[in-house]
Amino acid sequence: MDRNFIIHLCILVSIICVAGIIWTGMGPVAPSRPSPEELESARADDRVIVNQISGEEEIEGWNPGGVSMGSKVLVGIGLLFVVAGYAAIVFVTFILPSAVNRFTHMFYGAAEELEQDPMHDARALFAQGDFEGAIAAYRAVAVEQPENRFPWVEIAKIQHDNLEDPDAAIRTLRGALENHEWRENDAAFFMFRLAELYEEDKVDLTQSVGILHQVVSLFPETRHSANATHRLRELGAI
Repeated sequence: MDRNFIIHLCILVSIICVAGIIWTGMGPVAPSRPSPEELESARADDRVIVNQISGEEEIEGWNPGGVSMGSKVLVGIGLLFVVAGYAAIVFVTFILPSAVNRFTHMFYGAAEELEQDPMHDARALFAQGDFEGAIAAYRAVAVEQPENRFPWVEIAKIQHDNLEDPDAAIRTLRGALENHEWRENDAAFFMFRLAELYEEDKVDLTQSVGILHQVVSLFPETRHSANATHRLRELGAI
């Protein structure tokens, strides 16, 4: 935390404490009329007189203790101005700039992260309906991040779903699978997707079954092998 902020915060707390001491030190507000006890005592001393205007009993020479309400209100307003003024200085000098900085970072920092997203341009082009441009952008990302399967998956998806070209999607996935060294999960993902495209779009069960057998062979005793075996049974291939 900023050392200067702590110092000014301590000063503000001190001012509040001093203001409280001054306020309470002024004592109670002086009463406007004597108390019944004071009147009884004054009667015994024969010091009670009747105000000719109001008709109320008063004590001759009565001087109430305490301060007037007006004085206490004026002092309170003055102390409040002093405390509020210094608090405003602390707020404007330290708290407001920090809040503005956090607010700015929240928006511009998020925008900065968005700009650093390598696939941001591809997504933007896709949202605009520029599918060829999006494919080109995804290919650029694939070159920069050869270990990332996502660009290839998105390219094949655009070719299949938006351009309605399953052959191009198959070529994309085959090219990605054959030209890169992939982790087990990634390679299996590509192979299952290829098997699905051959089965559903090309109606080529031979190719689909062949790929599923490859999965069993390449990844024995894994969930990929188990999933491929299950699908082969469903297709009646084993």
